[in-house]
Amino acid sequence: MKLGYLLPTREQIVAGRPETGPMLELATQAEATGFDSIWVGDSLLARPRHEPLTLLAGVAGRVPRVEIGTAVLLPALRNPVLLAHQVATLDQIAEGRLILGVGIAADRPNIRAEFAAAGVPFDKRVGRMMEGLRLCRALWTGQKVDWDGRWQLDQAELAPTPYRPGGPPLWIGGNLKASLDRAGRAFDGWFPIAPTPELFATQWADIRQAAREAGRDPERMTGAMYLTVAIDENAGRADDRMNAFLENYYGVPAAATRKRQATYTGPEAGLAEWLARYAAAGATHLTIRFAGGDHPTQLATVARVRTALNW
Repeated sequence: MKLGYLLPTREQIVAGRPETGPMLELATQAEATGFDSIWVGDSLLARPRHEPLTLLAGVAGRVPRVEIGTAVLLPALRNPVLLAHQVATLDQIAEGRLILGVGIAADRPNIRAEFAAAGVPFDKRVGRMMEGLRLCRALWTGQKVDWDGRWQLDQAELAPTPYRPGGPPLWIGGNLKASLDRAGRAFDGWFPIAPTPELFATQWADIRQAAREAGRDPERMTGAMYLTVAIDENAGRADDRMNAFLENYYGVPAAATRKRQATYTGPEAGLAEWLARYAAAGATHLTIRFAGGDHPTQLATVARVRTALNW
């Protein structure tokens, strides 16, 4: 089992504290505490925060052991040739420790506005993402690439290529049937935000079957989860903190968000039981976002939970 930690980039912007030094220090503390990966979210204008690939370059230079990743990047907002170049350079900096978590973006008015501001058709975002990632992978081979699609390339050759041959693993979320099929047929990992442990087990089995049908080895795929937690021995206080965090983060009632995202509120012992259920369901990489509170203290708490679970 691997545990990841999401840096509070969005929260720091909301609080009016854009300095990156404290976040790099949190990444250092997470590595020292035993976490296996550090993650950064993505948004241009809908939910302002630091640009993830740039910040992860700083994280990669500060923490030499752990994996780094995007949770999640929106490739459709970016030109794939530029994205391929940025990711290849970042993977060189990280010496092969990069994981590219990607998504298609939810259908919300502020996200549609974000796509419009970037000059990208929102309704074509899935096809654009899939073609763009195929183009990235072609460029990451280091071979000359001809491409006749949304983008036009004639004997294009990218350098440098990623440190990891073929590029970083690509993980994607989503819970609809088309999303599960897409994950099994085209991606290296599944990285959802919604399912309960029981639903995770069912949908993970569907993804693995889709991989087999596509002639891929499901054992080479990673089942991951993005989890939001508020740890407090007083469950009511933890619940209040979660609700305030989500409403401040997304600008909508917390109840609506909690229907779409996996959240835990309560004491340390209950967290151990909750995380263990995801492990039993087949997840092998759990990325944790803290809902407010003191992050160093919560990092230490999760480290104790990990020890108790013998992970």
